[in-house]
Amino acid sequence: MKALIIEDDRILSNNICESIKHMFDMTQAFDGEEGLQATFEDEYDVIILDVMMPKMNGHEVLSQMRQSGNTTPVLMLTALDRPTDQIKGLKAGADDYLSKPFDNDVLQARLEALVRRSKTGMTSRENVLTFLDLSMNLNTRVVKLGKDKLELPGKQFDLLEYLIENKNIIVHKERIFQHIWGFYSTTEFSVVEVYASQIRKVLKAYGYDKYLKTVRGIGYMLTDDSELYG
Repeated sequence: MKALIIEDDRILSNNICESIKHMFDMTQAFDGEEGLQATFEDEYDVIILDVMMPKMNGHEVLSQMRQSGNTTPVLMLTALDRPTDQIKGLKAGADDYLSKPFDNDVLQARLEALVRRSKTGMTSRENVLTFLDLSMNLNTRVVKLGKDKLELPGKQFDLLEYLIENKNIIVHKERIFQHIWGFYSTTEFSVVEVYASQIRKVLKAYGYDKYLKTVRGIGYMLTDDSELYG
């Protein structure tokens, strides 16, 4: 997944990048004009947009984005936490609002929720994830590799879906556990390794286990990059 961070405070922008690097490939822009141009040059899963910036403020950037038909989820950041400022941003087309200073865990949770809501809103025809010859229908929860149907029930499906959504990115075990089981689950943390092993066993029958890489002590990565799986 890809995120665009439009924030003129370079230290804050870099801190955000460090916080979410396990979730997204990131592009940074440091003023409104640069950020708006970036939205025309590439597609993103989510945009983090500061309000107070040189050249164009966040509201102006967002307004032009929406006028151009860009529907990418936007999380606005601002040091102004007055209700009127939040209302202005939401009316301009923001999907969520976060006041500075903020907790990184809250930022991550907000971004994850925005991406999840965005994917839920896809049409049935679009609601299919693919990885090489493997496809996952998110509506019917059917997994196929070519013409063969794979048995990946329950959270095995959820884990493979999450890895495909983040392909070629190392996904930390903590993030997997939070996303699939939740912070308040009484399940043991080791369940992540158990489910990853189950998925690997299913993929091995088709020679696809080589694409699921274990990054020892960190997490997992599903990759179609031959330099990484070869």
